[in-house]
Amino acid sequence: MKKLVVAKKDQCMACLQCQIACSTAFHKKDDITVSYLQISAKKDGSPKVLACPQCGKCAEACEAGAITQNAKGVYMVDKKKCTGCGKCVEACPFGLMVKAEDSEVAGKCSACGICAKACPMDVLEIREED
Repeated sequence: MKKLVVAKKDQCMACLQCQIACSTAFHKKDDITVSYLQISAKKDGSPKVLACPQCGKCAEACEAGAITQNAKGVYMVDKKKCTGCGKCVEACPFGLMVKAEDSEVAGKCSACGICAKACPMDVLEIREED
C-alpha cells in the first residue's frame, strides 16, 4: 500500500510548508485549511502531523461510489462521480477529507508526495507498505 507517512515526528517545526504546498497544488491557493494533511498541537505544545492512513472510512460513507481504492491501496476521489454531499468529510475520523467552500467536490490525500518534497526537515515520506 502506498501512503504518506510521518517518518520523523519529532523533527516537525510546524513551518506549514507541507500544507501550503498541498493547498497550492490542489486548490490553487495558499490556505492551510484546505490542505489534505494537518498540523495541530499536542498537549505539550509540540507539533502533531496528521496524514491520511488510507483507512477507507470515506469510501464506506460515499453513497455515490466516488471514492475507490486503486491498485496501490490509495483511496481516490472520482470528481466526476462526487456529488459534493460531504458525507465522506463527516466520516473521516482524522478530519483529513476536505470539501472547500469554493469547490463542488471533496478531496483527500492521494499520496502524491508534494508535501513531502516541500518539507525542509524531511518529516514526511511516501512509502510502499504491506
